[in-house]
Amino acid sequence: MENLSDNKDINRDWQNIKENIKTSAKESLGMRELEQHKPWFGEECLHFLDERRQAKMQWVQDPSQRNVDNLNSVRREASRHLRNKKKAYLKSKIEELETDSKIKNIRDLYRASVTLRRVTSLELM
Repeated sequence: MENLSDNKDINRDWQNIKENIKTSAKESLGMRELEQHKPWFGEECLHFLDERRQAKMQWVQDPSQRNVDNLNSVRREASRHLRNKKKAYLKSKIEELETDSKIKNIRDLYRASVTLRRVTSLELM
């Protein structure tokens, strides 16, 4: 117990234990890629969201009318872009369903319909 009085040693020991557990878990279990819930969401969407975040930060720092107008226009532009990307993705999925239905490709038709259902049900939450 006398050795526990030094907090730096305890914190360093804890960090070593934590890193060893993480490393051994990665080696034994492997890393798993997170499933993307919105397949239509890409780099462009991230760019619009970053612009929106920056406009909001400007407004928080200086709530002038100019910054309010800028924030509102950036929000509208970001929302419009995200909405259009989602519509385009859903339209392409529906076209895939139509194609699979016409050529009677049941397996791909089923997979696409499950994916489409999952994407639209996530949006309703």
